Amino acid sequence: MIITRTPFRITLGGGGTDLPAYYSQYGGFVLSVAINKYMYISLNRPIVDDLIRLKYTISETVEKLSELKHDIAREALKFIGIFKAIEIVSMADIPAGTGLASSSVYTVGLLNGLHAMKRDYISLQKLAEEACDLEMNKLGKPVGKQDQYIATYGGLTVLDIQKDATVHVRPANVSTNVADDLQRNMMIFFTGVTRNSDTILLEQSSKTEAKDPAVTESMHAIKEIGQKSLGALESGNLTEFGNLMDEHWQHKKKISTKMSNPQFDDLYNTVKNLGALGAKISGAGGGGFFTVYSESNHSEIRKSMMEKGLRELRYRFDYEGTKVLVNLFNNQG
Repeated sequence: MIITRTPFRITLGGGGTDLPAYYSQYGGFVLSVAINKYMYISLNRPIVDDLIRLKYTISETVEKLSELKHDIAREALKFIGIFKAIEIVSMADIPAGTGLASSSVYTVGLLNGLHAMKRDYISLQKLAEEACDLEMNKLGKPVGKQDQYIATYGGLTVLDIQKDATVHVRPANVSTNVADDLQRNMMIFFTGVTRNSDTILLEQSSKTEAKDPAVTESMHAIKEIGQKSLGALESGNLTEFGNLMDEHWQHKKKISTKMSNPQFDDLYNTVKNLGALGAKISGAGGGGFFTVYSESNHSEIRKSMMEKGLRELRYRFDYEGTKVLVNLFNNQG
């Protein structure tokens, strides 16, 4: 048996510039951080039969790989070259459709486990690129390159994405004290709304490809704000970081009418009135988690969000990325 653990993430700056429609024209920049909420995937090769068993929100048992409905698992198994006699079970701290990159976290964790099963140990860069290729090219999902890389590397991480799709990865040069303060001041609440982000991402990509002036201008601003956010963290100016988060959200809402709604606008106004410097809806927007940065009134903000029916996600930053927790597999061919 093999068990992998892969972290979810929170985007801190530049979200959306990792989409091909943008970075292929202008280059992308993303600042993100992994958190200690995880996807766990266990893999086993039963010896009693050749069936493929997959357990996630539903259970599948099939004789042929082509019959597997879970597209990521099907393509990952095909890519690695396993076509029979395998059981895969996944569990997660965070549900799908919440904006914290669950599909990419699953992809990275599964590929990591499958490579360990084949005793094929690859670099983190290659693992992240394989996950990108599987989701973006083989499956044609309207996603970018951020989620796979952060799930793979973990930490407070910077991605410089070139026009040719090459990704340069580096840790943000943030002191331990600043990271601790950021973690303490950044609160995350679950809105109770789950959604499929594909519609928003497709709209964003199509408008970017068409060089829609409003969207293009907002995306340029989001990239610049992301770079300034990194500078603020590296210089220890967390107040500036919080103000930039507010500026980022104002631009992000211009990308799609589905990015926010009256409920989220009310949440935003509530935390701002309580002293928060900035806030944002996670992922592509439209639902999921509500991230708030405030240097004061934490208790009041928590109480207000609880009264509005939101649950707080208590977390710490993760600096390990995807890893194999258990490897008891003996090669059975």
